[in-house]
Amino acid sequence: MDLAKQIRLSRIFSHPSKRLCSVAVDHFVGYRQRLPEGLTNLSDAIRQLVEGKPDAITMFKGVAKGTWSPYAGSVSLIIQAVSFTVDDSIIQTLAEPEEVLRLGADAIAVSIGVRGPNEGKFLGILAENVARADRIGLPVIAHIYPRDFSNGAKIVFDHENIMWAVRCGVECGADVIKVPFTGTVESFREIVATSPVPVVAAGGPRSETLDAALEMMVKVVESGARGGTIGRNVWGASDPTLALQAFRAVIHGGMSAAEALAHAGLSRPRGQASGGVPLPAGRVAGRDGKQEGGANGLVAA
Repeated sequence: MDLAKQIRLSRIFSHPSKRLCSVAVDHFVGYRQRLPEGLTNLSDAIRQLVEGKPDAITMFKGVAKGTWSPYAGSVSLIIQAVSFTVDDSIIQTLAEPEEVLRLGADAIAVSIGVRGPNEGKFLGILAENVARADRIGLPVIAHIYPRDFSNGAKIVFDHENIMWAVRCGVECGADVIKVPFTGTVESFREIVATSPVPVVAAGGPRSETLDAALEMMVKVVESGARGGTIGRNVWGASDPTLALQAFRAVIHGGMSAAEALAHAGLSRPRGQASGGVPLPAGRVAGRDGKQEGGANGLVAA
C-alpha cells in the first residue's frame, strides 16, 4: 500500500482502539416516496452528528459541497460514489475518484450488489473504481450487499452470502469492506478472520429500540470486526448526538449496550426492565430492502 493511502486510512482508523465508528447519510437517491425522517434537514442532521464525534461520515458529493465546509478537517470525509436500489432498477455512478480527491475526502465509498443478474456489472464498477483510485492514492471502501431475487428483491444476511460479498470485495481490491452483519458472533467472526482486509459492519435495518441496535454492535465488536457504519439507527434517533455517543462507547470503549446508554445519558427509565430506549417511527428501508409503503429503497447503512 502506498504512503498516500496509508495516511488517509490512518485518519479514518485514528482512534486508539483501531476500530471505526462512522455514520452514513447517503440515503437520499433512490427513495421514491419521501425522504427518510431524520435527514430532511441535512445541515442540521450533519451538525448533530458531528457533535457526536464520529470517526468519519459518508455522504454524496453534493451534500459535501453544500454542508461540509464548517467541519472540514474535523472528521474524516468519505464520499459515496454509487447509488443503486435493491431490485437494480437504479444503478448509477454519481462521483468519480478524481472528484472525491478534489473534495478532500479520505476515501471513496462504492456501493454494489452481489448475487442476481447484475453481479458482473457491479463487480466491474468496483474494480474500475479501485484501479482509478489506486493511481491517486485514494482508499476504496466497498459497501457490498448480497441479494435474493427468488421472490422479489431483498437483501440477505446469511453467513454464506455475506462471506461471498466479502470475497468479492477482496478479489476486486477494496481497501475496506462494509457488509451486513450475519446475526451471530460466531458466523461473523469466521468472515472477519478470513478476510485479508478490514471488515466493518453496516448498521443494519431500523431497530425497534436503540438498545437493540447497540446490542447488535456489541456482537460486531465481539466478532473482531473493525467497527461499524451506522445510519438510520443514529440519525433516526430522538437525539442523534447522544445515540452516536452510545455507539462510540460500544465500538471504542467495549461497553455493553446498557453501559453505553448510561454513558451517553440515555439510561432506561427506572423500573423499565426491557424494551429499551425507543427510536421514533419513520418510513425507512426495512430488512427486505423496501420502504414501508412499497417503494424499493436505496441500499445504505
